[in-house]
Amino acid sequence: MNDGGRMLAGRYRVGALIGRGGMSDVHEGTDERLGRRVAIKLLKPQLATDPSFRMRFRQEAQSAARMAHPTIVRVFDAGEETVVDAAGHEVQLPFIVMEFVDGRLLKDIIHEGPLDPTAAARVIDGVLTALEYSHRAGVVHRDIKPGNIMITTSGQVKVMDFGIARAVSDSATTVAQTTAILGTASYFSPEQAKGEVVDARTDLYSTGVVLFELLTGRPPFRGDTPVAVAYQHVSERPVKPSVINPKVSPALDAVVMHALTKDRTARYQTAAEFRADVEAAAAGRVPSQRKVDETALLFGTATGSLSTSELALRQLTEDDTMVRTQRRPPAVWIWSGIIAIVVIVVSVMYWAFNLQPTDTVPSNAREVPELAGEAWEDAANTLQELTLQPTKSEETSDSVPDGAVIRTVPGAGEIVDTGTPVTVYVSTGREAVAVPDVVNMQLDAAKTAITDAELVPGSETRQNSPTVGAGVVMSTDPEPRASVDAGSTVNFIYSSGNVTLPDLTGQSLQAASDYLGTDALRLQPKPVPDTSCPTAAGSPVIRQMPAPGDVPQKSEVELVYCGG
Repeated sequence: MNDGGRMLAGRYRVGALIGRGGMSDVHEGTDERLGRRVAIKLLKPQLATDPSFRMRFRQEAQSAARMAHPTIVRVFDAGEETVVDAAGHEVQLPFIVMEFVDGRLLKDIIHEGPLDPTAAARVIDGVLTALEYSHRAGVVHRDIKPGNIMITTSGQVKVMDFGIARAVSDSATTVAQTTAILGTASYFSPEQAKGEVVDARTDLYSTGVVLFELLTGRPPFRGDTPVAVAYQHVSERPVKPSVINPKVSPALDAVVMHALTKDRTARYQTAAEFRADVEAAAAGRVPSQRKVDETALLFGTATGSLSTSELALRQLTEDDTMVRTQRRPPAVWIWSGIIAIVVIVVSVMYWAFNLQPTDTVPSNAREVPELAGEAWEDAANTLQELTLQPTKSEETSDSVPDGAVIRTVPGAGEIVDTGTPVTVYVSTGREAVAVPDVVNMQLDAAKTAITDAELVPGSETRQNSPTVGAGVVMSTDPEPRASVDAGSTVNFIYSSGNVTLPDLTGQSLQAASDYLGTDALRLQPKPVPDTSCPTAAGSPVIRQMPAPGDVPQKSEVELVYCGG
C-alpha cells in the first residue's frame, strides 16, 4: 500500500517516507488547512487490524496531545482513515499527526561514535527535563531509547512517542509475546524484564542506559537474543563507562552506575534528582549520595503496607460482616493457603537472592584486548589464545606503520562470547598515489596540482634555461608518474628565465657570434667596431656588453672589436 500523496482526514497530505520503525512508518506531511509542515506516523497494517490496539492507540495519542513542552515532540491530531490494502480489502488505518522536527535521531549520532562527556550530559539533561514534565503529568514513557530521541539542527533535545510506547506496553503481557517490545530490550529496566508493574523509575533506568551508550558508543548489555539481553538487565552488573572510554570522569561513572541500580528503590527516584547529579558531574563535582526517603511513597505502596494476600487473610479473620456458608470454618484450607503463601515468598526471595549482580565475567565470555600497534601475527595469536576468531582486513593509514594493527571490531574492552569473530584491521601504510606530471606548468599551478593529489610541495630550485620561460617547472623529484605514499614531498626545479653569458673577450668576432647563437645560449650578437684602435687580424673581441654572468633569455650582446 503506497501512502505517498495520500490525503488523511481531508487536510493532511502524506509526503515522502522519512523514518521507519518496528510498528509504524513516519512520513513528512503538510497540514493543508493551516499550511504547516508536520510529521505523520502511520501504523503498520498488522497492528492496524487489531480493534483493541486501535482503541488504546487513540486514547494514548489523545493523552500525549495534552503534553506541551519544548523537549517533547507535540502531537497535533490523531485519527483513523479507511484505506484499501494490497489485497483489495478495506482497513482502518490509524495515524498520528505530530510536530515536524528538523534534526537527526540520537541513534544515528551514536553510530558515529561516543559523544564527548559534556555533550552527552547536555543531551541527557534535555531527556530528563522532558521526563520530569511527563511524570508530573502522570505519563510514563516506558520506551526511552536513542531511536525515540531527536536532536534538532540547533541542538535542542526532543523526546518522541509517549503515547505509542504506553499503548504497546498495555497491549503486551510478556516479553515473549510482542516483537515490537523485544526490539528495545537493550533499554529494559529489570522490572520490565521480570514482567512487573512499571513506574516513572523505569524511565530513569532506561535513561541511564542511554547515557551509558552516549559515553561508550554501545549499550551496557548485548546478547544474541532480546531475552538474553533482558536477563542481563536483571542479573548482570554493567562495567563502568570509563572502562570502555577513558575520557569518562569518575563523577559520570557514579551517576551512570546509580541510574542502573537493579533495585528501583535504590536508584534515582525522580528525574529532577537524576538531572541535578548529571549537571554536577558535568561540572566536575562528584554527586553526593542521597538517602532514599521511604516515607515519600512517590511510587507504589509503603514498605510497611500489607500485601494482597495479607489483606485477604486479615479480612477472613477480622471481618464480622462476612457470612459463613459452612457450619465449621475451613481451617485446613486456611492453613494450607498460609503455608502456600510462605512457600511462594521464600521461593521468590531465594530467586531474587541468586539474581544479585556480579562483577565477574562469565566463563563463556571474553574481553577483547587492546591490539593497536601490534603486528598481525602477534594479534592473531593473542585472539586465538582467548578462543576468539581473528580475521585480517587491510586498509591504508596515514599514522599507523605498514603491517601494524589499526583497530579491531568489536573494539578493545568489549565483552563477547567465546568463538566470536574479531576483525583485525591491519595498516598497509599510506595510500599510494602517482606524482602528477607538472612539467611545463607555471610553478603556482604545479604546486596546486601536487596538493590536489594529496602530496606536499617541497623545495623550489631555480635553474637557468635558454628555452623554458621564467617560472615554468622544468622537472620534479620524484619524477612525474612515479608511485609514492600519500603525503610525500615533491621538490621542484623551475626556470629562472635567464641564461649564463660566458666571457667572450679575446675570441674572434666570428667565433663569439656563432657561440652566442647556439642552442645553449640563444642570444643575439651585435658586433660594434671601436675606431680608436687599429683593425687586428681575426677581429678579436676586446670587450662585451653585458658583462659575463646571468642575463635574460634572448638578450642582445654587444661584441666590441678594433675597427680603426
